[in-house]
Amino acid sequence: MSTAEYDRIDVMQELEQEVNVPVGDVQVEMEARDISVWFGKRKVLEGVNIAFPKNSVTALIGPSGCGKSTFIRTLNRLHELIPGAALAGSVMYEGKDIYDRDIDPVHIRLQIGMVFQKPNPFPSMTIRGNVLSGLKLSGMKRDNHDDIVEQTLTSAGLWNEVKDRLNHAAGDLSGGQQQRLVIARALAVQPHVLLMDEPCSALDPASTLKIEETIRELSSEITIIIVTHNMQQAVRVSDNTAFFLAAENEPGHVVEQGPTTDIFGNPKDQRTLDYVNGRFG
Repeated sequence: MSTAEYDRIDVMQELEQEVNVPVGDVQVEMEARDISVWFGKRKVLEGVNIAFPKNSVTALIGPSGCGKSTFIRTLNRLHELIPGAALAGSVMYEGKDIYDRDIDPVHIRLQIGMVFQKPNPFPSMTIRGNVLSGLKLSGMKRDNHDDIVEQTLTSAGLWNEVKDRLNHAAGDLSGGQQQRLVIARALAVQPHVLLMDEPCSALDPASTLKIEETIRELSSEITIIIVTHNMQQAVRVSDNTAFFLAAENEPGHVVEQGPTTDIFGNPKDQRTLDYVNGRFG
């Protein structure tokens, strides 16, 4: 039996234990409508439509180069910081398109936080200072800083590991701890949505498991959108999944989306079936 077939069995066994499918009417937190993206003259995404249910986890899967990371950056206007980047379509949040001229992108990025692939704490700053740095940089005034530090580090699954060394440099932490510190920093400004671009790709299995546990716990309070190449991870943490694909010399697009159990257990498109079975990508 091939490695891909073993992985497929693992995914299916995990699916049998999952109960993540949304039931009944769900409230949409934000929605991408007909999003197309260019870098200069090169079109990299075309016609992406995805609604993200409130207080749930949506996984974005697909081969490298199909536009997943580009797309997730459109959801809090980080995309527009890239020289030569252009966008068509809209991202609806709180009843408005976040790209409207009267919308402050700084406000959007506070409400819709981002965790990147590589942990990026301020290494020479203390653990406590890192958690509070987002508040200071944004000019947000919140009282009870000690409570904020404890609450956000607890939510990020890190408090018990660092509570006795809050004044130590963040650079002293392991990679997995640094990533959870970055999550705590993002949570300190009380976002409604958390974007995560392959947050575990540089971590060991034990650290990955802790991040996944954190994601599931946070999803009861905030909406999470995660890019991942790990199919088992998508099954473990997500309620819904969108499969991206890009044909040769063609922009990326969404082939199929829906409840994670359907995408992995009973996909409608043969290309989805081939991808989750490990036949390409």
